[in-house]
Amino acid sequence: LTCPRFVTACAGLDAIGHALETAVTRKRTQLSALFSHAALRLLAANFARVLEAPSELGARAGMLLGASWAGLAIEHSMLGAAHALANPLSARAGLVHGLAVGLALPAVVRFNAAEPSARARYAELARSADLCASAADDGAALAALLTYLERALAHCGVARELAAHGVSQRDVPALAEEAARQWTAQFNPRPVGGPEFELLLGAALRGE
Repeated sequence: LTCPRFVTACAGLDAIGHALETAVTRKRTQLSALFSHAALRLLAANFARVLEAPSELGARAGMLLGASWAGLAIEHSMLGAAHALANPLSARAGLVHGLAVGLALPAVVRFNAAEPSARARYAELARSADLCASAADDGAALAALLTYLERALAHCGVARELAAHGVSQRDVPALAEEAARQWTAQFNPRPVGGPEFELLLGAALRGE
């Protein structure tokens, strides 16, 4: 209950990233999907609340359990491009890991959603977490998921543009090269290497 607000926010963003990435990786299984979906339902329902009312035990419990489910999902399906980006952003730009994940997620989701099966899985995840109507088509469900990610960053009180956090275009080549060497990159649903990471970083710089 005494956890500082910024620490709570960064830990929550990381857990949300775990739920989203595990839902679409190449190693995703039916079992990992159960954990991913259970995780995001709890995290989406409690993240804003735990930041607004940090002493509310129900919200804390929901976040803790959601984070645990997301951790179990990782054990079965690994992670993807957002975490591959987050490691060099932390090492080179000094961004807290969870914040780096949160800032990378919108660009990564848009990038991955160009692959039809990933798009369908994101949409399924959004419906499961009650981020949109159960009958929403995949395009509307994906839009709802992206809106949720933007609102999550807003609840944290942080700018969603990576450029606002001390990262510039001149940093992109080195960051992209390092991201391409991260082991999580190989599990992303779309192939990612240096050129793709440069595109993702460019989008994240603009908050897209």
